[in-house]
Amino acid sequence: MSTVSTAVAPTAVNGRPRPKDTPATSPPAKAAPSANRRNAELQGFRGMAALLTVVFHVWQQYFTYDRDGAHSPVPNRYANALVSLEVIDLFFVLSAYLLTLSYARAAIDGGSTRPGRVFLFRRAIRIVPLYFLAISFIWATRNPTLPGEWSDLLRHLTFTQVFDREQIFYTIGPTWSLSLEIMFYLAMVVLGPLAVRACRPLRRRASRVAVCAAGCAVLYIGPFVWIAVARYGLEIPHTEWPVYFGPQARFGGFAVGMGLAVLMVALGDRGRLDGKVAVPLRVAALAGLYLLSLCGTEAEDFPTTFFHPLSALLWMVLLYSTIHVRRRGRWHSWLTARWLTGVGLASYSLFVWHEPIMLALYNAGLLPPDGQQGFPLAVVIVLVVAVAAATVSYWAIEYPASLLGKLKDGQGRSREFYPEAARQ
Repeated sequence: MSTVSTAVAPTAVNGRPRPKDTPATSPPAKAAPSANRRNAELQGFRGMAALLTVVFHVWQQYFTYDRDGAHSPVPNRYANALVSLEVIDLFFVLSAYLLTLSYARAAIDGGSTRPGRVFLFRRAIRIVPLYFLAISFIWATRNPTLPGEWSDLLRHLTFTQVFDREQIFYTIGPTWSLSLEIMFYLAMVVLGPLAVRACRPLRRRASRVAVCAAGCAVLYIGPFVWIAVARYGLEIPHTEWPVYFGPQARFGGFAVGMGLAVLMVALGDRGRLDGKVAVPLRVAALAGLYLLSLCGTEAEDFPTTFFHPLSALLWMVLLYSTIHVRRRGRWHSWLTARWLTGVGLASYSLFVWHEPIMLALYNAGLLPPDGQQGFPLAVVIVLVVAVAAATVSYWAIEYPASLLGKLKDGQGRSREFYPEAARQ
């Protein structure tokens, strides 16, 4: 969900008349007629990613270990590759794409964005209330006597658990990714305005697009190089979690989402794909994701080592071939199905709560016993309970917290709810 406003194009750049290829003198691009439908499709992607994340963590929970090593709960290699497909990069790409759009519009076509404090305030009310409540509650239930594992609580409340090798997956394991989200927000309020300023002196629109695209490429290549050096140069094992889970390794997913935003702004309403191109692109992206999961059989082989930067690119191709099309088809109808967009609406709550719910059910003996036979039923039980809890969480916590956004106006000033009384 983008938190910055659509900018109004100014009539001059640095005191000079606006170049001919910018919106002030050329016909404005037509707004996509299906913007609401496109938003529903992105909501569907969120729902899909959240459901697959639940399945992935149940799959991890049902691994069995003996003297011969680890055994997947899905014995068939090809089915196992589908179940074990990790989709966290889709969340990163989606988040970066939506939050970069307004900066990309301002940098490429001119205009302004909301102040950084407004951006951060809106992201804070989106992320922090549910996160703090969930972390505090789960930590308290697992630390009934004080002082408890206080360092774990401190790291989670400051979003720094991703830098700790021992406690990165404590309390609520999947929330390590929220550390990266917060760091991306902080980077965005610095990099976004810098990109806008860097593009202002450039008269040609193509040059402005090139600058933005180059910045995204650098942000993508950096983590790719870091992973290569860490794995093949320094031979750091994959269990050194901060090395491979920190922002220096995982910001590639955000860079890809930023690049998609730049591409969509650069194209505008031009170059929309027809079915003959869009469908093969989607099939290729999904097949590539599946092959990455299928071929990654060892923890430190090439497909596994570079899974995340490569999968981010494939998710970008899938998103691009979904939203930049001439006509919608069955794929779009499925993405906009009410049940899936409903899950997408509560996807953040589902992401936060599903692991504690799974572990509580497992420890209470309410899930089938370990093994290949118990895994399918465990997936169904966890999905049903977690989706129901996420729906309640959304309406009881997320939605009320979102209303805090009305406390500030578009410039970050406190909103006056009783202006007449203030004048009296």
